[in-house]
Amino acid sequence: MPYRPTHRQLEYFVAVAERGHFAEAAKACHVSQPTLSTQLRLLEEQLGADLIERGVAGARPTPVGLKLLPRARAVLSALDDMVDLAATGAENLGGLIRLGVAPTFGPYFMPQFLPRLHAVFPALEIYIREDRPLALETGVGDGTIDCAITPMPQGSSQFVTAPICEETIYLGIPAEHPLAREPQIEIDMLGDFRLLTLGRGHRLYDQVQTLCDVSGAQLREDYEGTSLDALRQMVSIGMGLSLFPAAYAASEIGDDAAIRLCEITQWPIRRTICLAWRRGNVREQHYLTLAGLAAEAIANMQVAGIAQVQA
Repeated sequence: MPYRPTHRQLEYFVAVAERGHFAEAAKACHVSQPTLSTQLRLLEEQLGADLIERGVAGARPTPVGLKLLPRARAVLSALDDMVDLAATGAENLGGLIRLGVAPTFGPYFMPQFLPRLHAVFPALEIYIREDRPLALETGVGDGTIDCAITPMPQGSSQFVTAPICEETIYLGIPAEHPLAREPQIEIDMLGDFRLLTLGRGHRLYDQVQTLCDVSGAQLREDYEGTSLDALRQMVSIGMGLSLFPAAYAASEIGDDAAIRLCEITQWPIRRTICLAWRRGNVREQHYLTLAGLAAEAIANMQVAGIAQVQA
């Protein structure tokens, strides 16, 4: 049988990599420093590679250690999932879910979703982390979060996804902009204008970039919004055009006279919002139940431009 690291060795490795100090890692793991050091050295010897660089200033992962660190976290997370599943059973979705949420959708959806979830599973604890979709995917992949409500990940076999809804993305135009007087917007009308976007790691960045590519519009990379609110303010004072998801538009723009929202004729922009989790996760049935409740909450939002995904 091939050598397999023990879960203790992986815990010690992750603890040292995260804390950068052997004494602090040992304290966090509730073991003596010699015990931790011995087991970590044994792990390195059996793997045939140094994982931690030891120095006067502290400890940090080697290049090999950096490659193995996400896998070690994922293994430990899978073991935690097994314990949770056995301890609490399916009737309470495992007792705890660490849920990631994209900031361009979560703030407008969670007020509908969380009360429904609590009514069905009152003892379930939910820890919520709001972050860019790219960061959420990393968190799901390495096990620091369990699952995420996010725009559909692109081309990754690492995740299982359950679609929750389809959301329209609107083009936002300053009210005083020449395009605001047009009865409808064609894709070729955008070629002479500038588009603003959120920073990299947001799916909206990718969609604005695609829109620029197909229309000839200029992407203003010198001005990246840190939030949809920041983008709205920049659009309202004429700094450029941008894209706004339907849930945000309904909640925050509404009848704002400073911005006109429209769809691009014959080139509508949509995104699929899904629940994503790591492939092979033993709690898959929990996440399917969670996704079903999330899809039910969509109907209560009653927002133009958001539709349930047809099974």
